[in-house]
Amino acid sequence: MHTLFRHALPCAAVALALGLSSGISQAADNQIVLGASVQLTGPVANTGRYYKDAYELAVEQINSKGGVTVNGKKYTLALKLYDNQSDVNLSVRQYTQLVTQDKVNFLLGPFASNFALADSAVSEKYQIPMVQGGGASDQIFSRGFKYVFGTLAPASDYFGSTLKMFKQLKPQPKTVALLYADDSFDVSVAKGTRPMLKEAGVDTVLDERYSSNTSDFNTLLSQIKSKQADAVLVAGHETEILNFIRQAKSLDVSPKFYSFTVGVPSEDFRKALGKDADYAFGMSAWLPSDALKDDWFGDAAQFAKAWEAKHHYEPDYHAASGVSDVEAIVKAVEKAGTLDPKAVRNALATSDFDSLYGHVKFAANGQIHLDQTVIQVQNGKPVAIFDGSKFLQQPQYPMPDWAKR
Repeated sequence: MHTLFRHALPCAAVALALGLSSGISQAADNQIVLGASVQLTGPVANTGRYYKDAYELAVEQINSKGGVTVNGKKYTLALKLYDNQSDVNLSVRQYTQLVTQDKVNFLLGPFASNFALADSAVSEKYQIPMVQGGGASDQIFSRGFKYVFGTLAPASDYFGSTLKMFKQLKPQPKTVALLYADDSFDVSVAKGTRPMLKEAGVDTVLDERYSSNTSDFNTLLSQIKSKQADAVLVAGHETEILNFIRQAKSLDVSPKFYSFTVGVPSEDFRKALGKDADYAFGMSAWLPSDALKDDWFGDAAQFAKAWEAKHHYEPDYHAASGVSDVEAIVKAVEKAGTLDPKAVRNALATSDFDSLYGHVKFAANGQIHLDQTVIQVQNGKPVAIFDGSKFLQQPQYPMPDWAKR
């Protein structure tokens, strides 16, 4: 198994480890049960595991700090988790089971926009609030749904800070190739990026959609090389980005700049590529700063230490957003003073609090907005480069030719 997926477990082991519940079949009188289906096996298990690990750590920490107080009564949190095996149809069935058979109180989300898009239809149908930090596609929040809330910034703005940085780079990129996978998240990214490229005065010399889970980028890379694109922006999945970079090296395709929607914040991604990860740009709405405070971990830096001590790998924004999902439900339940799903939904809609992930305040469509910080891999480590208005550190730019690294 590829090192990128070192956190994945066989299905049977997952069932045994989690009891398929962390768990319970019926809530005790003093328990609030949160249910989720996440990718613990299959192609996107490495990122899916962040959400299982985030939910478990958040529940453990909140319970250790006294649990949840609802109208004067103390409750503890409990989890009911299923492995959807990276299968969106199975995920929908499992969310239906969580609501109709397991009778969970509230729902946490899966990873990936195509999963969140499908699974949130279950929460809407049964009017059970879902807070999810795994899906950013604008499509999730454009349907007028009232019961889904998201803690990832809109996919359409993922390259926003990057393109603001373009104007301050020397030399400024003049031409760009935009590549994106054919799922709802990456299509949303591309749709939002096109007008920003125009506004930035950058000429798009290639705008191509590719099939999700593709492993062959040779044709697209040859086009990038022939069109001499200064910059390459890729919206895709981690395995695709790994293949893209390896094949770029093999074909000696060396633009001045490339940036990816995923991968760069991930420790496993950087380990899988070694030195070849250097110079890659990405983005993150979260960094483990002690300036980000919450009621349970203290701050994001303390959270990051607790995460590494428990899970033995570095957290990224997926981890922080997953924890903030649990925190948002707890805040809403305490604010509503009841476990009634509609009352908690209304409390979520008026959320306004600081978490270790950032300030949580949902817009009318149920999504929050957080600015993306541009990051770059420098000497094997992610470095915060640009915050949307100014440089935080100097970028390593232009990227040297592969032959000169």
